[in-house]
Amino acid sequence: MAATLCCRLFPKAGWVPLTQSVRHGSKAVTRHKKPVHFQKQKLLAVTEYIPPTLSAPPAALAPRVKKTEEESPLAVMLRKDLESLFKEYKMIAVVQNNAITAEDLMLLKHRLKKHTISIKFFPNQVTRSFLNSSIYGNMSPLFVGKTVLFVSKEPKVKEMLQVLRHSPQMVLLGACIENTLLSYQGILSYSKLPSIAIIRGELVSGLTMMTSKTVSMLHHHPAHLSALLQQYVKQQSSADTDKGASIQEAAA
Repeated sequence: MAATLCCRLFPKAGWVPLTQSVRHGSKAVTRHKKPVHFQKQKLLAVTEYIPPTLSAPPAALAPRVKKTEEESPLAVMLRKDLESLFKEYKMIAVVQNNAITAEDLMLLKHRLKKHTISIKFFPNQVTRSFLNSSIYGNMSPLFVGKTVLFVSKEPKVKEMLQVLRHSPQMVLLGACIENTLLSYQGILSYSKLPSIAIIRGELVSGLTMMTSKTVSMLHHHPAHLSALLQQYVKQQSSADTDKGASIQEAAA
């Protein structure tokens, strides 16, 4: 009995069983995670996101002291000169200097001096600082590069344009004429206006013509009335004489 059981439980050598188990489903994991390369580890460490630290509230920080640079005495003096310049002169033109020679500049000064026009040189930094703190702040964009000022106590625009025709190196950018900022086209339009003497003469002639016309109109009605009265008197006198003659003829 025991022998038969052992024979059945333990098969003989070389014996193949009738049934065979087959495995289905996913395969076994044979790939393992490779270690990260050293260069990649360094790159990841360098590019790692570090969140910013929260700053302290503004009240906890000490106030920053702003350093203010004091102007040099020369700049203060130039600012005062500019202020007096804008007060005294009625025409201040901004001209760009495109590498004019010293000889041509002296000739230009001589030509402008004949019309009582002067040339003034001021640094752009000082000029812009003065203009930004004054009512002439709209002129500050004109001062770029090498610029000079043509100033005159009377607005002699036509004479200035005639002189600048002989100096192509000097380019007119704009001007402040009688507290009015003008562009280049505005300066050309201003130069075409008649002079003050001509305008005054036209005004005086117009006023005298109006007064003479008014006087003539005032004298017209009385003169007309007197003429009518004289004509009426003549007509009455002629009628009386005609009546007297007719009466005499009737009596005869």
